[in-house]
Amino acid sequence: QVQLVESGGGLVQAGGSLRLSCAISGRSFSGYAMGWFRQAPGKEREFVAAIRGGGTYYADSVNGRFTISRDNAKNTVYLQMNSLKYEDTAVYYCAVNTYNSRLDYDASYGIWGQGTQVTVSS
Repeated sequence: QVQLVESGGGLVQAGGSLRLSCAISGRSFSGYAMGWFRQAPGKEREFVAAIRGGGTYYADSVNGRFTISRDNAKNTVYLQMNSLKYEDTAVYYCAVNTYNSRLDYDASYGIWGQGTQVTVSS
């Protein structure tokens, strides 16, 4: 059974850093794009970052502060988050772009993790 498990969330002060991990079990998705999304209270889920082949893609709100990477040998995807802001507070989800479609649409992703909470204090 395929499972995505996020970890690394927590409470951090504004300006701090966190690294999220997404461990994939059950099979390899090295040939698929992977994405990170987030959902803040009362808001819709939004695209954060994605990685496909040798390319990385970011939402404007995190570009220059967040870095997505993957280690196919470990079947793990990472999200390094620097210079965190209060508005980055959300539950962060990783997902597999199973439909090989647009990277910033959550409908393109067919397998999701359970999420990890990131809280940034101002």
